[in-house]
Amino acid sequence: QAQVVESGGGWVQPGGSLRLTCAASKNIASIYVMGWYRQAPGKQRELVASITSSKITYYANFVEGRFTISNDNAKNTVYLQMNSLKEEDTAVYRCNAGLILGSSDSYWGQGTQVTVSL
Repeated sequence: QAQVVESGGGWVQPGGSLRLTCAASKNIASIYVMGWYRQAPGKQRELVASITSSKITYYANFVEGRFTISNDNAKNTVYLQMNSLKEEDTAVYRCNAGLILGSSDSYWGQGTQVTVSL
């Protein structure tokens, strides 16, 4: 069964860093793009960053140079290095993988909680 599994969330103080990891199982035949979405309580889900197999990246404006997405195609794995975290970055971060990001044919992970607070 195809799976996408996230890890690396947790609690950090403002200004701190976290690194999220997302691994997609090998039986997902075609992955062109992987990305991270987030959803805070009472807010809509929003795309944070994405990366294609050819390493073309996208970042949401609110990232403001604080986050870096990278991937290892051989491992079907994507990483999100988050620095200078703010309280407003608090959310559940979910990984998505597939041919078209966020499509009905793409694969979602369960999510990992990121909490930024004093």
